[in-house]
Amino acid sequence: MSAVEVVFERRGAGAPLVLLHGIGHHWAAWSPVLDRLAEAHDVIAVDLPGFGRSPVPAAGLPADMPGLVAAVVELFAALGLDRPHVAGNSLGGAIALELAAAGAVSSATALSPAGFCTPRELRWALTVLTLHRNAARLPEPVLRSLFGNPALRTLALGMILARPNRMALTEALADARALREARAFRAVARAGRGYAFAGAPTVPVTVAWGTRDRILPYRQAALARTRLPGARHLDLTGCGHVPMHDDPELVASVILDTTGARAA
Repeated sequence: MSAVEVVFERRGAGAPLVLLHGIGHHWAAWSPVLDRLAEAHDVIAVDLPGFGRSPVPAAGLPADMPGLVAAVVELFAALGLDRPHVAGNSLGGAIALELAAAGAVSSATALSPAGFCTPRELRWALTVLTLHRNAARLPEPVLRSLFGNPALRTLALGMILARPNRMALTEALADARALREARAFRAVARAGRGYAFAGAPTVPVTVAWGTRDRILPYRQAALARTRLPGARHLDLTGCGHVPMHDDPELVASVILDTTGARAA
């Protein structure tokens, strides 16, 4: 745990790479790609403030996106990181892009990032995630039975993953627990209702979107292309909103291409 009270998992060696999860998630969202990325980087996967095992800051949660970005920059300083590479998913993808626009990172990979949806689409995404959070409050034995049945697991997780049966039972239970216990969920959701990305990064940026994303649908990638004409834009074919589980090798390759590790 750092001086800014953020829990993280750290593996590997090389140029630092910070991984940022989505709303209601935790650092373990990156587990399928951690070891692959750690072959080329000093990888730090964090629990954002108020999510996972990271506590709510004593001064309170950041009130808006600039506050979230400032908290991550503070984490960089606490860990002695000078403009690390960064990759993020959903909320984490938006933070990654904002960090790139601020010149605080060496590169940014954004997987289905927030910030490119209409108000109606954002309400849809938050409604679906809130319903999942409510369902995560079911007793653990019920969740274990639900996730242990392939057909029911597809029904329960099909809005988030395109290939739910690639997720281990223990991972599904851990994700449900993280969503249920996400102390910052409501505050961050409320703060993000009017958010739209409008920055202009000058570092290498990749925006990659799951073609089967049902939370922030793939059509939003078109707006991202318009707002970020200088970025590399990729389709994650057959992937859902959390592509790290749907196609770990593809996601790892996209991130390593962005950081330049695959070209080294």
